[in-house]
Order: sequence, then C-alpha cells, then structure tokens
Amino acid sequence: MTIKPIRWVGATREEIQSLPDDARKEAGFALWTLQQGIQPSDFKPMSIVGKGVEEIRIRTADAYRVFYIARFEEAIYVLHAFQKKTQKTAKKNIEIGQKRYQQLLQNRLNSIEPEP
Repeated sequence: MTIKPIRWVGATREEIQSLPDDARKEAGFALWTLQQGIQPSDFKPMSIVGKGVEEIRIRTADAYRVFYIARFEEAIYVLHAFQKKTQKTAKKNIEIGQKRYQQLLQNRLNSIEPEP
C-alpha cells in the first residue's frame, strides 16, 4: 500500500503545530489515517471552501478544524487549521481556506503545463 504524502498549503504546518498537544495529536492521527486511504472518523464536506474540500472535526476541551483535500492522486493537501469558537465556521476561516484552495489549484495547473 502506498502512503499518500501530505503537502501543506500556506502556513498550515505552523497552524497545526500551534494547536494544543491533544488537538495536534488527533489532527496528526486523522491525517495519518487519510494517508492510508481511510476517511477520518469525524469529518464533513466543506464545498463552500472548494470542490472536494473536507474538514476534520477535532473535539477536545475546545473544538478545532482542519480543511484538507484528498481527491488528487499525488498528495493530500492541508489548507487550513484553526480553533472553532462558535457553532458556525467563521467567515475569516472559510475565506482563508478558499484562498489557499485557489492557490493550490493554480500551483497544480502551473506544474502540469508543459515547458515552452
């Protein structure tokens, strides 16, 4: 079985590293599960961020979310990680996810285009 690599978009790696230990461990386990082709135990689609984007839901003393996209063959792309403070996902977090999703699509397009 091939383990799919993880690619961090923007400052996402630092965002994950800044989470409290328990939330960071849960995020790491969920991403490791994804790398093996298995859906995390608690996730939901986040099509408002972009086509194919899902979020890992982490519930410790507080709530945390990780936006990712795993539908591309070459890697799992982590778009954003943050603490969720209200029932509804904050517009700011959705916008960060959308911006990084667009950045990812542009980077993939640029890497696929043949050299002149």
